[in-house]
Amino acid sequence: MTAKIGLLAIGQADATVLLELKDGLATVFPDTTFAVIDAGLPMPRRALDKNRGQHRSDIILSEVQAYAVKRKNLRSVLGVVDADIFVSELNFVFGEAACPGKAAVISTSRLKPEFYGEPPNNELFAERVLKEAVHELGHTLGLKHCTRSSCVMHFSNSIFDTDRKQSAFCDECYLKVALSVNNLR
Repeated sequence: MTAKIGLLAIGQADATVLLELKDGLATVFPDTTFAVIDAGLPMPRRALDKNRGQHRSDIILSEVQAYAVKRKNLRSVLGVVDADIFVSELNFVFGEAACPGKAAVISTSRLKPEFYGEPPNNELFAERVLKEAVHELGHTLGLKHCTRSSCVMHFSNSIFDTDRKQSAFCDECYLKVALSVNNLR
């Protein structure tokens, strides 16, 4: 039985990004089916921190978690937002996930080259989105952060860390993913 993961737009997330992400994720997780969920979720109003001008990722994640629990046919749900997100102890995050769990969320906001004053670059943007999506889905499978800077499970403290790592798991993390996926069958 193949695991199925839903991709869920939250707020103003671009549907094209989800479609491209679906194809990219299928190359990293070939034994998994990915589906873009037709009806997205609104951005939770209570997630906005007006003082920071950012959204709390834990509140968004809890909404995705509530949605995922209702969808028994899905192994997990990855929410995608186009808003700057943070957790209280950090200035920002690229994503957050239940570890292990059924829900994860990524933000595309700081993955865009334009955020850093660079010209648009769709290929670089798509690569960054894929890396952060794989990273957060790795957490849903129970993976922690990896010390290897090239592994997709390495913590990204900045966009430079994201650009440095691959979109694939290192050998050690790959084995953990394989064991986790086999335990789902």
